[in-house]
Amino acid sequence: MGNMLITVGVVLVIAGLAYKAGLLNWLGNLPGDLRLGDENRRVYIPITTMIVLSIALSLLLSLWRR
Repeated sequence: MGNMLITVGVVLVIAGLAYKAGLLNWLGNLPGDLRLGDENRRVYIPITTMIVLSIALSLLLSLWRR
């Protein structure tokens, strides 16, 4: 359990650094991500981003289990 928590922490730090460096700017701006709103209200629904992340995490976890 400890090794898994350390691995998850390292992956999150690497993802955070990549986002900060601008390597993940496309994330959240994919076609299919809905942005609705007017002057006073905004609603953001990242449908495509959630699907892409779900597929990527499923592939990574299935490879990690082997």
